[in-house]
Amino acid sequence: MAAPLNDEALDRLFRTARTANGYSDEPVTEADIRAIYDLLKMGPTSANQQPARFMWLISQDNREKLAELSSGTNGAKIRKAPAAVIIGMDLAFNEQLPWLFPHAPTAKDWFPTEEARYTHAFRNSSLQGGYFIMAARALGLDTGPMSGFDNAKVDAAFFADQPNVRSNFISTIGHADPSTIFERLPRPEFERFNRVL
Repeated sequence: MAAPLNDEALDRLFRTARTANGYSDEPVTEADIRAIYDLLKMGPTSANQQPARFMWLISQDNREKLAELSSGTNGAKIRKAPAAVIIGMDLAFNEQLPWLFPHAPTAKDWFPTEEARYTHAFRNSSLQGGYFIMAARALGLDTGPMSGFDNAKVDAAFFADQPNVRSNFISTIGHADPSTIFERLPRPEFERFNRVL
């Protein structure tokens, strides 16, 4: 059995890690993005569905396009960040199962309805989005995940050539500016939301 991570690693991933609202000028490179993906893809999904589709935005023009489709203060955060990502979900993920889940040749037929495919794509791409956050933190980067944007317009702007892909959520990426970090919000104690039966 593997040994637990040490406190430094647990702090970086969970206890002292924070959502970034602003970043330093240090760039996020394609090498950084590839390193994040190479970690996050290892996280488990149901039947290895891997339905997330990532649109990484490192150019200012593309971040500006995304910012214009975002609400509230999200646009300003996206414009100032060195990179952003759209975590999408492929509603035809099952077409990839013959090679992603080869020991079950009929797996692509397990999801015959659009409703079933949407449920699985949303659940598992959300998991992969969580893995993205953990992978970025593990590599010394910070993230600012957000939901405030026009999904339909983002899909039209960034996934027009992938008609089965829908946006799930978005995030900024970079090296956080500590002055933009809010005070830690409350976290519930175990007894509030847990039962052990």
